[in-house]
Amino acid sequence: MGEETGLDAVDLRVLRALQAHGRASFEELSALVALSPSATQRRVRRLEEEGFIAGYSARVNPARVGIHLTAYINVRLEKHRENGKRGPADEFAAAVQAWPEVVDCMALTGEMDYLLRVLVADMEHFSAFVMDKLLRHPAVQDCKSSFVLSQVKASAVLPI
Repeated sequence: MGEETGLDAVDLRVLRALQAHGRASFEELSALVALSPSATQRRVRRLEEEGFIAGYSARVNPARVGIHLTAYINVRLEKHRENGKRGPADEFAAAVQAWPEVVDCMALTGEMDYLLRVLVADMEHFSAFVMDKLLRHPAVQDCKSSFVLSQVKASAVLPI
């Protein structure tokens, strides 16, 4: 895995350790990866600068902040325009950036154009999002929703 990315075995150990122990000090991290604290700090800084580490964040419990419903929405857009204006996909991608309920948006192959992961407080909030934002967008032709009944696995850890 490391060869095609330019990462060596130590870089991979650092990334794995940070995924598991993101709040570890450089001293604690150095013990996990078998480097000195200063060498570990240099590695981490280089991995940040080169874009291997995209950022740091806290994983917040959705229920504790009033988010009780997760939905996945497949979205189909209208066909592309011929008039030289921004296409529906560009307009939709820009609109999605402003919708806080949408936490993930992926362009897809196949029957539908996008898959949205939407987090909302409840069904009323979901309905308002779909009716007042999503379906009012001029590029949206159709959407289909699925609701999460229970979460079997949740991980932000990449298999490196």
